[in-house]
Amino acid sequence: MIPPPLSLYVHLPWCVQKCPYCDFNSHAAGSSAPRRRYLDALLVDLEVEASRAAGRKLESIFLGGGTPSLFSPDEIGRLLDGVRACFDVDGNAEITMEANPGTVECGEPAGYRDAGVNRLSFGGQSFNDALLKTIGRIHGSEDIVRAVNDAQQAGVANVNIDLMHGLPGQGVAAAIEDLETALSLTPAHISWYQLTLEPNTIFYARPPEDLPDEETTYRMQELGQALLAENGYRQYEVSAFARDDKVCAHNLNYWLFGDYLAAGAGAHGKISDSRGVFRYQKPAHPLQYMQTIEAGGQSAAPVRIAATDLVFEFMLNALRLSDGFSETIFSERTGLSVDELPRVMRPAAKKGLVARVAESRWQATPIGRRFLNDLQAEFLPEQS
Repeated sequence: MIPPPLSLYVHLPWCVQKCPYCDFNSHAAGSSAPRRRYLDALLVDLEVEASRAAGRKLESIFLGGGTPSLFSPDEIGRLLDGVRACFDVDGNAEITMEANPGTVECGEPAGYRDAGVNRLSFGGQSFNDALLKTIGRIHGSEDIVRAVNDAQQAGVANVNIDLMHGLPGQGVAAAIEDLETALSLTPAHISWYQLTLEPNTIFYARPPEDLPDEETTYRMQELGQALLAENGYRQYEVSAFARDDKVCAHNLNYWLFGDYLAAGAGAHGKISDSRGVFRYQKPAHPLQYMQTIEAGGQSAAPVRIAATDLVFEFMLNALRLSDGFSETIFSERTGLSVDELPRVMRPAAKKGLVARVAESRWQATPIGRRFLNDLQAEFLPEQS
């Protein structure tokens, strides 16, 4: 098996408060978070992860959360210095940090730039202040504008804005107005996705009564995609739009079944070698994670992905991409023969959900993209 590109994900788990729609491994703490102790644990964890890299170069680094921008630029600098001490980092590596735009949740963008961050991803979600309150955000629309402008003026040209549509009480016009405001800020990248009610969230337990219906959200999606395209943003994934080819290299590596190392509470990793493809996870709760590291322990041993699951694991993400995937990538990333593809793709192809294009490339059809969950389910392994 040819080793795929290698990335590093680092999880910084704290937020000022937990949003009612969020199912990520995040914990409300704010200024009371034990940041120094956590960074100490991360630096030890990175040394262990370096052994998994086996000398391979990091192509991208992603600092996710939680709200990583609760950590100061100096603290992020210390973390990234630790990464560079442990790994061979590509000179052109994309280094992303997630940030919330509120003034209490973010240091100066110039400081993060000096620490080594070259891509900032702001969790804006909406430019409608009333909707922001409804979904539990503590920033306002003016905070998003200020944060993006400050980042761009500081020389961080690669900025992403996260936006949601299908919010409680939101109409089509309001969703498009959000996009128009985002476009006026000329970010390099926009992540635009529909609110979903995930298990183990407040919204799942107590759904808002005024969520838009399916017809309304589909109309939002159609008009929004057209507006983004008109403004030079290419949709390269279900919810990802980039101009000037500023795709998110880190997420693209996920979607194409690349390898990624993991540091931090609850972080997931995937690594490939001559024996197969393996997954592993770090202890989920921040306190448990720190105590485990301090006691000299680590995550559970990596678990090999069964051959019967490899196709599903690959298709789960690769079919999210507008351009689909090449047969060569499928074979290299799974270790399976290209000869397997016609057989495994046939049921979905018969239903018009996927098609073979350009001789050696597969991609979801328009109907397959619309009903992506149904398409992905076609590749679930048979239960014995």
